Amino acid sequence: MLSTHNEKHLQKIPSLSAESIMLNLEDGVSPEQKPKALVLCMEYLEKYSHLEKMFIVRINPLDEGGIEEIKHLNHAMPDAIRIPKVQTSKDVQKALELIDPKIDVHLSIESAQAWKNLSELKLDQRVSTFYLGILDLFADMGLSHSIIKKDNATMNYILAHFLMTCKSMGVKPVSFVYQDYKNLDDFSEWVELERSLGYTSKGCISPAQVEIVNALFALDDLEAEKARKIITLFETHSSQGITGFVDDEFGFIDEPIYKGAKALLGEKYDT
Repeated sequence: MLSTHNEKHLQKIPSLSAESIMLNLEDGVSPEQKPKALVLCMEYLEKYSHLEKMFIVRINPLDEGGIEEIKHLNHAMPDAIRIPKVQTSKDVQKALELIDPKIDVHLSIESAQAWKNLSELKLDQRVSTFYLGILDLFADMGLSHSIIKKDNATMNYILAHFLMTCKSMGVKPVSFVYQDYKNLDDFSEWVELERSLGYTSKGCISPAQVEIVNALFALDDLEAEKARKIITLFETHSSQGITGFVDDEFGFIDEPIYKGAKALLGEKYDT
């Protein structure tokens, strides 16, 4: 995530190993700097249009300048526009009507109302990604930030519930931004926890964080090889009408095991 009023940071984009670049016009950009930030955002979207990265623009709330920003961004055509302070499906519908149909819509889940309505916010296939805004969410719910700990039951419930609700709708869940960017050891432990839960994406605010996420979320070579072997075994047996069998190396293999192997490799299962 890069605040777009800082041109020095924008110039580093080609060297960043992040798969997605979040160009931020909202938090971290003062009201006085927002006009400049939008101009630079437009300039650098055009300048880096050749890069094989996803560019997402995090705008201001719709009623706080976001609508005007969308009008400009519809010409710049980022891959996605992230809408903050979403509350209800009406907010999502309004964003869909404003944003060019070729641009995906991402949502920030950072309020009690948005959390309550989480399962109702995917109104269209373009609504593809949700971001967990944990600090704002806790503040809005009256929860202390002190419970944002890896061994806290409430925190683990929130991570798991957010992940499963998003996955059930076909939405990509992105875990929260870790603010203490110098504490890389604790950050690594959070990423390991999130990976164990099933996450594959996390917001980052420094290149060092990106390197950790890429390393820890990378698919293990042995895991991938096992998945490929299971897929081959199942498809071979399935062609003979056998959809449940015992393999000497991997034990019992059936359709759910096969589907899990496909999902691990990011492949879709055709029913």
